[in-house]
Amino acid sequence: MFAAENGLRGDPRLQGISEAIRVVPHFPKKGIMFQDITTLLLNHKAFKDTVDIFVDRYRDMDISVVAGIEARGFMFGPSIALAIGAKFVPLRKPGKLPGERISESYVLEYGTDCLEMHVGAVQPGERAVVIDDLVATGGTLSAAIRLLGKLRSFHIPSSFSCIFPPVIGQGTKQTKWKAALYSCGATGIRRLLLRSAGA
Repeated sequence: MFAAENGLRGDPRLQGISEAIRVVPHFPKKGIMFQDITTLLLNHKAFKDTVDIFVDRYRDMDISVVAGIEARGFMFGPSIALAIGAKFVPLRKPGKLPGERISESYVLEYGTDCLEMHVGAVQPGERAVVIDDLVATGGTLSAAIRLLGKLRSFHIPSSFSCIFPPVIGQGTKQTKWKAALYSCGATGIRRLLLRSAGA
């Protein structure tokens, strides 16, 4: 989506990003092909290319908030925020933020979880993007958008995730997908997920 629409299809940076990510079979449980981005963080060029692609996308969009989803959104979000002149707002799991908070729950395969944000961290009318490393079911990303949307007049032009590669429907076999960098609005999450799953 983002890569195709912004002339990045075939961009050699995407191949380099993909190659910098280690795939760990059967972690954290059997049947999961874990996409370990810590190896990308050790590769200066791949890390910089990942950040630069999104900085180029959002630099001139009057973004004032970069919201990072715990925990791997914290690895990319601050760098992007600094580069585009925005503040970084952590969206954290329950019990991690002191002081007054607002929260949004979402459904997991077995139970529920929650994201929290400090009251006052984001003002009505500010423009934001949401950062995470991948989209699996879309539950966390959707919760992040709903959380930010609780502030009236808050405008979210888009939210994005780095998918390295999509984990939807992924079994024990190595996926053929290469690195893909996506941008989507709140209404585009379902399309992103269906496309990632090959539907």
